[in-house]
Amino acid sequence: MAETALSMARTLVGSVVRKAASAAADEMSLLIGVQKDIWYIKDEMRTMQAFLRAAEVQKEKDELLKVWAEQVRELSYDSEDCLDEFKIHVENQSLLSQLLKLRDRHRIAVQIRNLRSRFEEVSKRNTRYNLIKPLPANGTDEQDCYMEDIRNQSAHNIDESGLVGFRIPKAEILRLLDVNADSGPAQTICVVGMGGLGKTTLTRKVYESADIVDKFSLRAWIIVSQSFNRIELLKDMIRQFLGGEALTSFMNEHQGKMQVRDLSNNLTDRMKDKRYFVVLDDVWSIDALDWIKISALPTTNTKGSRIIVTTRDAGIAMKCTFQPQIHNLSPLQLDDAKELLLRKASKTYEDIKKDKAEEIFGMILKKCGGLPQAILTVGGVLATKDAKDWKKLYDQLPGELESNQSLQAMRRVVTLSYTHLPSHLKPCFLYMSIFPEDFEIRRDRLVNRWIAEGFVGTRAGYTSTEVGVSYFNELISRSLVQPSRVDFNGRVKRCRLHDIVRDITISISREENFVFMVGEYSNTTPPENIRHIASSENLKLGFDWSHVRSWTLFCNPIESWWKVSLHLAQFKMLRVLDLEGAEYKVTQKQMNCIVLLYHLKYMRLPNSNDIRYLPSDIGNLRGLQTLELWGTNIGTLPTEITKLQDLRIIRFGISAVYQQFGVNATTACLIGTTCLPCLSVMRLPCLPCVDEPEYSAMFMGELYKLTFSCCTYGYGMKVPKGIDALQKLETLMYVDVTRTGCRAIEGLGKLAQLRKLGVTWRRMSKKKGKKVCESLEKLTSLRSMSLTGYCHTRKRNDDKATCWIHSISSPPPLLESLTVAEYVGPMLQWVCLLTNLVKIRLTWTGIKASDVLTALEALPNLRNLFFWPLPHMEHKMVFCEKAFPKLQILELVRLSALSDVIFEEGTAPLMEEASFIQCKSDIQGLTHLPSLKQVTFGGAAEDSVRRMIQEQVDAHPNRPVLQIR
Repeated sequence: MAETALSMARTLVGSVVRKAASAAADEMSLLIGVQKDIWYIKDEMRTMQAFLRAAEVQKEKDELLKVWAEQVRELSYDSEDCLDEFKIHVENQSLLSQLLKLRDRHRIAVQIRNLRSRFEEVSKRNTRYNLIKPLPANGTDEQDCYMEDIRNQSAHNIDESGLVGFRIPKAEILRLLDVNADSGPAQTICVVGMGGLGKTTLTRKVYESADIVDKFSLRAWIIVSQSFNRIELLKDMIRQFLGGEALTSFMNEHQGKMQVRDLSNNLTDRMKDKRYFVVLDDVWSIDALDWIKISALPTTNTKGSRIIVTTRDAGIAMKCTFQPQIHNLSPLQLDDAKELLLRKASKTYEDIKKDKAEEIFGMILKKCGGLPQAILTVGGVLATKDAKDWKKLYDQLPGELESNQSLQAMRRVVTLSYTHLPSHLKPCFLYMSIFPEDFEIRRDRLVNRWIAEGFVGTRAGYTSTEVGVSYFNELISRSLVQPSRVDFNGRVKRCRLHDIVRDITISISREENFVFMVGEYSNTTPPENIRHIASSENLKLGFDWSHVRSWTLFCNPIESWWKVSLHLAQFKMLRVLDLEGAEYKVTQKQMNCIVLLYHLKYMRLPNSNDIRYLPSDIGNLRGLQTLELWGTNIGTLPTEITKLQDLRIIRFGISAVYQQFGVNATTACLIGTTCLPCLSVMRLPCLPCVDEPEYSAMFMGELYKLTFSCCTYGYGMKVPKGIDALQKLETLMYVDVTRTGCRAIEGLGKLAQLRKLGVTWRRMSKKKGKKVCESLEKLTSLRSMSLTGYCHTRKRNDDKATCWIHSISSPPPLLESLTVAEYVGPMLQWVCLLTNLVKIRLTWTGIKASDVLTALEALPNLRNLFFWPLPHMEHKMVFCEKAFPKLQILELVRLSALSDVIFEEGTAPLMEEASFIQCKSDIQGLTHLPSLKQVTFGGAAEDSVRRMIQEQVDAHPNRPVLQIR
């Protein structure tokens, strides 16, 4: 598809222009004699960028243009790789070392000169074949510069999909229209949903319903789409509203020489005192909608007119009307989808059973995901095949979407949305094809990977994370991505791709040589110069992986890790290493190999308890932005970490307990330490835990951590001094302030962009505690803070470990999330100052429940409260009238039988979920919570308590769901 090739090439060219400008300005480029070549590459790239932009708006895009765009794309990739190597060569060595390494200098210089020659050839090819016409200086008044509309829905499909599943949505839209109100200004109702969901079908049924026909004598159905001619649109509206004779008469008056203004004035003048109903179908931009409302519809009409807008973009809906006037169309219910698929496949379910095709029919039905257009197109293909061939069609669906003409309608629905994306969002969307089917993608993981890949641009006044999140939200808004988990603030935290959308995205990625799926929809032979690899099975040796930029693993490989180490040595341009989906353990030896991947920007490794330390070579990963290691035995961050000034995220999940050296493993500990000299040279039958290599590695890892962490049982890291050099750091989890020096603690307070911080401690002096408080108070950008201790103190008169928390006088003002997990005694007085606090978790703090409620009940933005008190303490929790104005989620854990929970009338008006886990207390007043939707009750409890909750749930007017665990 030429459009895709052009947009991908244009996106890559922009990145290369920026890097070339930086490389040309470096002194080393002059010393090795390539500065002029780099400037030439930069200027040529800018010219190509302009040509690509012109090509994108050309309506006729032939195969030759596509080939040329693909050549520009590959040339951009190679140029970026070369410039990245140049940057690594400059940054990781002194100027003298760079000059002495003649071999590296010569290799880079040759690569740059070869690139210049290739640029010259590609530019000449464009001129030779006259591929791209330059853009005109000024656009015409009549035509909007939107992309070509390839929408192609047949009336046959509309009629069929309208037969099922639209009765309830139709009634809801008619309710929103309120057609009986025949006065007041025109109101706009929006129908929003992804392409192929049936927005047009549903709206057509409303448009043709008796309620609309009887109440509105003037009706019009206008297809806006991605491109429209303004004069033709206005003429169409006059024809539908006022009749063909009115349009003919007006044209005769102006002798066919009409301007947009003439048509607009005529239409709005004649409609200003009339009640009308208009559907604006398939709106793609708010600018187009605003122009229609101003130029084609009277602004002073007060006759109760109605406008329906259908769009794929929720952002457009939010800008043109109020939230209550928006109908988000949902996929078909399972029974309706099943009925439609059977009808389109010309089968009954008895036929399916007779053919023993129930399983594959269910798989196909699930893949269609309730999308009417998908059901119709796939069902039409099923009707032409025997049931025994359905499994083959299912397995080869991405390929069929490329070549099977019967499936082109579905492909066009998705590619239309993709084509309309801005250039910067297209690689972000295609990148999501890396994740497996039905995979729930975490927003933060996706955004951090986008940033590492260079997909996220800069924006004045915003961090790269904030810009990346805006990209994510825009894809959600455009209905290309489905939200799967939303927090209590309405922010999407996780998402999925619809199965059919993902298959089409894989198809596009394959065309663009963008992502190679090992073990899914493909053989094991990758195409040449593939850039991104997602593995659901083992990689094979013998292929060229030197151009690969990201490797994502979603399997538990059979082959040993030494083979994976051989793979890693070939990934010399690797930027993203994400092994989160793998279940094997990363060893210290593999870690030593990973830190030699100098282009690495994103590292996420799971199950890493064999890793005992970070090698000093990690200081050479100057471009590293995200460092996430889970389950490690690393207790100390090396000093070299302070060299990585692009680091944005440091997150370590360190094992908090010792399996071999804990108090419950005394015998194993004594035997193991006695035999330590033998560990590296022999197997020990007396100690089963070290008889196997994996247990030996665990034993040595725990011993290493024990030695260098001062026997700490926490999961925090000792942070080196100089940590304040990491000025881009946004997340740091977790810092063991007990072992961290005072200078390093002072440095924490200088991390101006820090948004998320985790602190752990065991015991420390008042002096150090004061230093910690002073640093925390300086973190004015902090949004999330976790304070976790391992003192296990229970005596109120022993506050040496926890009194420092009370010394905070001016907490971070923007704090939204707070976790305190340690005995702190009395309530923290500074918590009531957190007016932006949204979520708080208090675990084993020793704070009285009454003090918790008194301190938190007036917080204006608190939405989530988690409270787990110390056992055997008497608590009485009374949620008073007008308290907790925005609380939505309440979680109470292990309240003793001596406690009472009472909800007074007028308290927590927005509370939707209440959870009582292992609570033996009396719970009263649930009927006083007007917004309650769900009550969760679990753990050991008296039957009388269960009956009490059941009775209140049954009596509640909302009939909330009761979940018993």
